[in-house]
Amino acid sequence: MILAGGTGSRLDPLTRITNKHLLPVYDRPMVTYAIEALVRSGVTEAMLVTGGTHAGEFLRLLGNGHEWGLDRLLYAYQERPGGIAEALGLSERFADGDKVVVVLADNVFERSIAQSVERFKHQEQGARVLLAELSDDPAHLRHLGVPEIVDGRILRIAEKPQEPPSSYAVTGVYFYDGSVYDVLPTLTPSNRGELEITDVNNHFVEAGTMEYDVIDGFWGDAGESIDAYYAVNDFVRRFGANK
Repeated sequence: MILAGGTGSRLDPLTRITNKHLLPVYDRPMVTYAIEALVRSGVTEAMLVTGGTHAGEFLRLLGNGHEWGLDRLLYAYQERPGGIAEALGLSERFADGDKVVVVLADNVFERSIAQSVERFKHQEQGARVLLAELSDDPAHLRHLGVPEIVDGRILRIAEKPQEPPSSYAVTGVYFYDGSVYDVLPTLTPSNRGELEITDVNNHFVEAGTMEYDVIDGFWGDAGESIDAYYAVNDFVRRFGANK
């Protein structure tokens, strides 16, 4: 699953005339890094979820996915910005009960996520998240999802906490077994009017079936702000991605 929706308001005015995931990161469109991360991890079938007035541009760019290493690429349209969890729900028929890996298309990683994909293949049930350590930037954690970890287990994930319970952030890669599609209808919208992915993750935390990996290397959310967008550009230009 490649999630490429949203209004992109935090990157205004760059996003007034296009979807943020079509903006360039170094020498190619942002969304292609998410596809590359999946393909290099052995994923051959994907569904891209987007919305707004620029959805057709993804079809023009990506086509059937073959050029980008995918055997099959499907598309789904999110009619309104209803949150990551709502977008995930659009993939139920595509997943057809199988495990899924979800990548937010504005997240860019220095290192491959292939090891985590392989670990999830062998995980019997539940979910998995990728964490990034931000001990050198604790203020940033107040704007992210932050796990509380005790004895190697996640006890809860706090969304944008004023007092972060750890120095780790939940990145935009999530792994779920087929039971996630039973969880989604039980969610209630947040104060933002959206179905929150943190609520989905906390369901698996409470069930005792949430696992995690701590990534190595750089992680950046290019859609977080103008400064973050250019920081990701600068890093990829110098060091590359998905290595």
